[in-house]
Amino acid sequence: MAHPQLTAPKSADEALAAWLEYLAHERRLSARTLEAYGHIGRQYLAFLQRHRGEAPDMTALGTVTPAELRAHLAERRSGDRPLNARSISQTLSAIRTFHAFLDRRCGVAAPQLALVRGPRVKASLPRPVTEDQARGLMQESEADPDAEAWEAARDRAVLTLLYGCGLRISEGLSLTRADAPLPEALRITGKGGKTRLAPILPAVREAVDAYLALQPFPLAPGDALFRARRGGPLSPRHVQATVQRLRGRLGLPASATPHALRHSFATHLLGAGADLRSIQELLGHASLSTTQKYTAVDAARLLDAYAAAHPRA
Repeated sequence: MAHPQLTAPKSADEALAAWLEYLAHERRLSARTLEAYGHIGRQYLAFLQRHRGEAPDMTALGTVTPAELRAHLAERRSGDRPLNARSISQTLSAIRTFHAFLDRRCGVAAPQLALVRGPRVKASLPRPVTEDQARGLMQESEADPDAEAWEAARDRAVLTLLYGCGLRISEGLSLTRADAPLPEALRITGKGGKTRLAPILPAVREAVDAYLALQPFPLAPGDALFRARRGGPLSPRHVQATVQRLRGRLGLPASATPHALRHSFATHLLGAGADLRSIQELLGHASLSTTQKYTAVDAARLLDAYAAAHPRA
């Protein structure tokens, strides 16, 4: 089905605003992704204005040459805050998405930009923690001498939720008081507005119940479930700082992050015999290829065990 064309934007800035509106309301991208795309778009238009000596109009957006786009990417790789290869690849992807939008919705095509290739980016594997390390993080969270009992219970509940359900930090912190006591399965809204069911283990439910029994704030059904010391919603930064402090006490590597607990959820399920398609659904991955990274992680773990244990290794 063909997309209707927009009322023609009069300037590149208006086109950028229309693109971000589309990403927000039709693609339902997260606020963080929208902020990143907006920054990339503004940097791109600013470069075109400097390069051509005037603000680009809609016609100019259709005449951007591969050389100009390569020059912009080269500029982003230099200066005071140069981007690495992965960020350059993401920048090129965002600009291509912008031009695809201009083609489909505004009738402004720039097929010549397909000639531009991004840098090769080495695929990075997830870096999970071991089962003992995950257990240590959750147990150590209750041993903080500077935290009140309800705060320690809260931190354990959050980490147990991330590891036990494979949630992203934003997904765990999006839970409201109405979600608890946790049901047998929780409906989670993840990236791109996609929903999935996350089965709740008894240990996860018990940890959340223990926090609820101790937390001191009156909460309405729509209030965030996890609260900060002064009563406001708990922030992702607090969870990250907590894990950073805990891994220092436990002697864990810098790769032991809250998101590593999500990776560990997937890797440990795979190691226990779960199939990739089920893990994909539990994680909320749009593509099976994303989930397949965990097969490489598990294979690497097996090879390490072999190398450590085999007498001829």
